[in-house]
Amino acid sequence: MRRWFRQYVDAAYERLLSREISGAPTHVAVIQDGNRRYARRNGGDAHDGHRAGVETTERILEWCNDVGVEELTLYTFSTENFDRPAEQNEALFDLLCEKLREFADAEQVHEHEICIRAIGETEMLPERVQNAVDYAERRTREYDRFVLNIALAYGGRSRLLEATRGVAADVEAGDLEPDQIDVETIERRLYDRPVRDVDLIIRTGGDERTSNFLPWHANGNEAAVFFCTPYWPEFSKADFLRGIRTYEHRAESWRRTRARRALALLAAVSEPDLPEARSIVDRFRDSLPTAERSDLEAIERADASNENGQGVEGIDSSGRAAD
Repeated sequence: MRRWFRQYVDAAYERLLSREISGAPTHVAVIQDGNRRYARRNGGDAHDGHRAGVETTERILEWCNDVGVEELTLYTFSTENFDRPAEQNEALFDLLCEKLREFADAEQVHEHEICIRAIGETEMLPERVQNAVDYAERRTREYDRFVLNIALAYGGRSRLLEATRGVAADVEAGDLEPDQIDVETIERRLYDRPVRDVDLIIRTGGDERTSNFLPWHANGNEAAVFFCTPYWPEFSKADFLRGIRTYEHRAESWRRTRARRALALLAAVSEPDLPEARSIVDRFRDSLPTAERSDLEAIERADASNENGQGVEGIDSSGRAAD
């Protein structure tokens, strides 16, 4: 009875979250933490936890499709993980080989045109894992409706370091001028194919840190971050939707901040900057609270008066109407 009631409550909460969500991030990145702790708590070994976690991976692909996410990156194996006991890693490598080939042949992968890619120092992995990666990438290379990035032998700082070394080598060889270095120059050297900026990072297992995950794509885009306590095998659709809601709140806050800054600019900056400020306000007008929309209307009335030679008295430097 208690289990049935819990399932009923969870289903109701999931429906509520689904109604609250009006949009979805384009790219979600997940740190799948807690597989081993889940296994220990349930009397199993690390391999049992990883196998249980794969089931969650299969479900999150469905959830992404449900809400409209277009790219998913899973932090599956870091460069630091090589320091774990060999027997644990070998069992995980066997599981990766099995699931990569299984995913690459799965009917739903081809039905939804999922492109599977590995990012990271994959040459550090055992040959059998490299072969499985190559098989999955070849089988799905032509798809572009949804991208699944699997971070294997991945280290965010090491990728940035290698990209920087590549740029430095090109400059030294005379193939690249320093003033030609831009964002695209670095991004082309990070991965073989483009990776979108990350909109939302989810970490399971209770730790509140991003562990050097996609630092270039996350920090530059000011990604929203959602930390939650369930171990990865326990991660539910309701947890996923809570993460999406966190992203939406962050995006709304960003729009409101942009609108407020532009609102202040309308009263404080020079004439050449005003068109851009007005454009930002027009785009994000609906993000402002009602009281601040009144301030905007006051500025617009003042602008109209100014055009008629009456000046802009009554508006202070913060963009708010004076009492």
